[in-house]
Amino acid sequence: MALTHWGFIYTAAGSTAGGEVNVVDTGTCRTVLVGVAKPEEGIEAARRLVDDGVQLIELCGGFGPVWAGRVIEAIDGAVPVGTVGYGPEAVDQVHAIFS
Repeated sequence: MALTHWGFIYTAAGSTAGGEVNVVDTGTCRTVLVGVAKPEEGIEAARRLVDDGVQLIELCGGFGPVWAGRVIEAIDGAVPVGTVGYGPEAVDQVHAIFS
């Protein structure tokens, strides 16, 4: 099966309640980008993405293993959930951004 519909949830200060939603559709793959103000808002965003038929969800910008686990639990493991990771060389820089 090919990937044709996936979601990407990220944190972005100032995002509207319910998330800032942008869609990129190439005609063969639909990507739904959802910006949320706080990681806890990602749970409802993930539920909506699953309801809309995404095949997988990726989390970035403020999500870590704890929130990934909460998202997986909230969607009852309906689709794979991954997190963007950074190598040890970037830890201090990423920490500075999100502190």
